[in-house]
Amino acid sequence: MDCKHIWMNGKLVAAAEAQMNFLTPATHYGMAVFEGIRCYRTAKGPAIFRLREHIERLHRSATILGWRELPFSVGQLIEACLETVWANGHEECYIRPLIYLGGGGWNLNIDSGQAHVGIAVWSWNAYLGAQAAEKGVRANVSSFTRHHPNVVMTKSKVAGNYPNSVLAKTESVRLGFDEAIMLDTQGLVAECTGENIFIVRGNRVMTPPEGQILEGITRDTVMILAREMGLEVSAQPISRDQLYTADEVFVTGTAAEVIGLREIDFRTIGNGRTGPITQKIQQAYHAAVRGELPRAAEWLTYVPNR
Repeated sequence: MDCKHIWMNGKLVAAAEAQMNFLTPATHYGMAVFEGIRCYRTAKGPAIFRLREHIERLHRSATILGWRELPFSVGQLIEACLETVWANGHEECYIRPLIYLGGGGWNLNIDSGQAHVGIAVWSWNAYLGAQAAEKGVRANVSSFTRHHPNVVMTKSKVAGNYPNSVLAKTESVRLGFDEAIMLDTQGLVAECTGENIFIVRGNRVMTPPEGQILEGITRDTVMILAREMGLEVSAQPISRDQLYTADEVFVTGTAAEVIGLREIDFRTIGNGRTGPITQKIQQAYHAAVRGELPRAAEWLTYVPNR
């Protein structure tokens, strides 16, 4: 990874110096929360997409996990992300802030430990493959079920939640697919391992409701853009067989952006390529993140030239 400097607990340090002790409890118990954020090249310079919303969700995740106090405010972490991108000289990059239990907590009580914060950035493109945006990817319905919301709190990006996604994704890739679709505890479609999911029927765009899913920021962005394109957008229960008969299926996430699914469980979706509605949404999203839409002004935070 091309990360030269990492922001650790209030200051930038060389990446090689940003180390954790083996006995850091976060690595043993998954007691950490994180975000995935992207910075894009724009005509006005590098800009971070929906930075405030991501950092606010990071703080909410920390609250859900149980921290009563954090060492840095939302505003301070926003500035820290900007500083870290600038220090690494990136025009486009992925940003990973992490709040983790850095000491104490061995009794499984978060109140007995201390919260530490780190921020790293690196170049990360084509999360689902170089041809994914144009051709779409293959997915299957996983044998692993998405977490119950009263088991690990599905509205937070807690590090300890992600073995659920690791199990599902690894199984799917070993079976020859690119991504896994996870059902909720009622047997309805929830989300993929790192993305939210949408289906298209005619001019209707549907996505699972918020109950057991992570309320994705890219998901929210796409719903806004789709409505502005004149499409009917709704959050409603979706069954597994509705995936098979959809005109189009696509997934959204900060890392993946907007990617069509061309095949699910060996069933071809639509014409077997990224569909026309998905393409239009892709184009609108790519324009938004690069400041080419009027609405983008409220979503972009530009990295100052220091």
